[in-house]
Amino acid sequence: MQFEFATAGRIIFGPGAVAQLGSIAKALGRRVLFVTGRSAERVERIRASLASQVLNLIPFQVGSEPTVDLIAAGAGLAKEQGCDLVLSVGGGSVIDAGKAIAACLTNEGELLDYLEVIGQGKPLVRSPAPFVAVPTTAGTGAEVTRNAVLASTRHHVKVSLRSSLMLAKVALVDPELTCNLPAALTASTGLDALTQVIEPYVSNRANPMTDPVCIEGMRRTAVSLRRACENGDDQEAREDMALASLFGGLALANAGLGAVHGFAAPLGGMFHAPHGAVCAALLPHATEINIRALRERQPHAQALRRYQEMARILTGRPQASAEDGVRWLRELCSALQTASLGDYGVAKAHIPELVDKAGKASSMRSNPIQLTADEMREILMSAL
Repeated sequence: MQFEFATAGRIIFGPGAVAQLGSIAKALGRRVLFVTGRSAERVERIRASLASQVLNLIPFQVGSEPTVDLIAAGAGLAKEQGCDLVLSVGGGSVIDAGKAIAACLTNEGELLDYLEVIGQGKPLVRSPAPFVAVPTTAGTGAEVTRNAVLASTRHHVKVSLRSSLMLAKVALVDPELTCNLPAALTASTGLDALTQVIEPYVSNRANPMTDPVCIEGMRRTAVSLRRACENGDDQEAREDMALASLFGGLALANAGLGAVHGFAAPLGGMFHAPHGAVCAALLPHATEINIRALRERQPHAQALRRYQEMARILTGRPQASAEDGVRWLRELCSALQTASLGDYGVAKAHIPELVDKAGKASSMRSNPIQLTADEMREILMSAL
């Protein structure tokens, strides 16, 4: 048995934890690239609190999922302003942008030199500028991952900038910051979180360090995702989902993902589809095809037993089969009214290109079984 476990230098979790952010930031730097999402109003209270700590904030907005060009612009601004700290407050896109900018501040050359798939994949050689992550959604777990997912408009694909050096100095998770999320965003990000505790659990890189957090993440999501969607002020449900998201980040960073995220990379690059919504559209279908392929070609695989355990956790029934878990996922997605891939413009004509690109994605290498091209096409057809 061989595995590695790495995470953020410090993790702070709990309602009201954001009150500590000013003193944390002050200990790490003075000129702060303050990376936020489209709505500055959502983080105004945090901005004012940081400014009161005599921190010089240089604002940088991430209006959509980050691109290679956006990261170059952010790094250019941070260098020009002499920033010595990068602080992201927002969803996964905002956190990934900050993570990548912090890396670009200290590593020479073009960003493309360091990117997987479309670039040279060179390793980072210098530690990034200090980086602090504060998520305002419960989905990606990006605050504790070692990669940043970036879109290349030229290549029409999403790829990762990846290094253990990119782990945040501090990840601060305050569930209260998610309480004003609308139901649709709660659903899509929550299903992303669920995907990210299921895929590492059945991954061919699953290990004893990540298994417990995956199991606990599935348990909390099964109990609380619908509740968080139905009542955004349900504090217990919000806390469960923030913790499930954090656990998903811990798991994926150390045990890999699978087919859902293998497809999510090219889909996100080719279409204006939010990452969480793509995961929600694919999860039941990819799970079903994985289980069927395992039964047909590897009937004694440990992953099959893990899918059965997944089903027991999600359904709450000790005798549940793996297929019962798939039915539970379908019913959940139906109840939450998740969109299909077709709603984002994906059509049958796009499937050959998507299959080709997904086959090269790093997440596919962790899938519990190597899928055939026909099986990959079937997943996409079912999700249209």
